[in-house]
Amino acid sequence: MEDLRRYDIRWANLDPTQGAEMAKTRPVVIVSRDELNRVLKTVTVCPLTSQLHPAWRTRLGVSVAGRDSEIAADQIRTLSVTRLGDKIDQLEDESAAALRRLLTQMYGE
Repeated sequence: MEDLRRYDIRWANLDPTQGAEMAKTRPVVIVSRDELNRVLKTVTVCPLTSQLHPAWRTRLGVSVAGRDSEIAADQIRTLSVTRLGDKIDQLEDESAAALRRLLTQMYGE
């Protein structure tokens, strides 16, 4: 597989799932750092959804490949790289910065 880079958006097979986890094959944004992505056989991702909930503070609205979507930071998870498929897009710098802020607010100090 080609280099897996932070803020790349790729297809990922999220099945099987349990409970309220997001399921099926869907786009995900890689949030793990490039240093880890080069050596580990896992990546940390946030799935994307086309079901928009603008009032949810755990979601970040973005446009991916010309389609309105939300990054579900509340559904962050670590996946085996074998679950990943083709690259779809990459977050723009402004969206990447907004995602870093959101993840820091949610999971930081």
